[in-house]
Amino acid sequence: MTRQGFIRKGLALALVLASSTVLGWGGQAFAADKVLHIGYQKYGTLVLLKARGTLEAKLEPLGYDVEWAEFPGGPQLLEALNVGAVDFGTTGETPPIFAQAAGAPLVYIAHEPAAPKGEAILVQKDSAIQSVADLKGKKVALNKGSNVHFLLVKALEEAGLAYSDIQPVFLAPADGRAAFESGAVDAWVIWDPFQAAAEAATGARTLRNGEGIVPNHQFYLGTKSFVAEDKAVVDTLLASIAETDDWLKANGQDAADELAPSVGIPADILKVAIDRQGYGVKPLDEAVIRQQQEIADTFNALGLIPKKIDISEALYRPGS
Repeated sequence: MTRQGFIRKGLALALVLASSTVLGWGGQAFAADKVLHIGYQKYGTLVLLKARGTLEAKLEPLGYDVEWAEFPGGPQLLEALNVGAVDFGTTGETPPIFAQAAGAPLVYIAHEPAAPKGEAILVQKDSAIQSVADLKGKKVALNKGSNVHFLLVKALEEAGLAYSDIQPVFLAPADGRAAFESGAVDAWVIWDPFQAAAEAATGARTLRNGEGIVPNHQFYLGTKSFVAEDKAVVDTLLASIAETDDWLKANGQDAADELAPSVGIPADILKVAIDRQGYGVKPLDEAVIRQQQEIADTFNALGLIPKKIDISEALYRPGS
């Protein structure tokens, strides 16, 4: 391993260890033979699955315990997966494309239905910017390699602008919101629940969401070594996610009330974000694979990833 690679691995592991301390499982001794490391973000089904503790009960008979680590975005989560600090996690459409292009040993396991309203280009409520075309020459904040990266590309294309017509400012969500509120950037491309929180706190206007231009799927991803090791654990994970999805769809307000204290976002704001998500985990079909390949090809053409990739080479094939 190169010195740079060693440093990157150390940083990723340090991030996971720091998260474990915050979440209360740092230093805990486990009786299980193996530990499943799950990365999650401040949205979606995994947050509720973690809070309810039902997965741990189902994996115990299989000899597994669970450790959870929160990440600010998909790119950071997949960096940890790349170095073996995370076995399984969820991200939007774009992070796995950047990760696969960088050689990460990941596979797509399943996905959630499209949620095009769950991401948007936001501007301040009193901004003079009235359309995506008005972003020409402007500073636009986004988390590089996240799902909103593709939304920005497609929205600019729809408005007749090139990606080079704007000034991208790459910032994680917390820094992006600070830059947005201070006026250091002209627009912010962000996903829920950060999107809903900014709308509620600042009155931010939606310049364009994903409707009609991007699907905004959420994907469940694992390392190749994890999915090859124990199919029963993968099946248990997916079944637990499906059960949680079913409950979320039927109990959005209860879910928001339950999650608000741990997520740190008021329940009424979380309810907005929950209502904009898609629920119903299932394997990737040909249409979703084609959509992912389109994103990959688009980013390759723009020079945003270093090489052309084939999404079909990173699919979970339980029967193989």
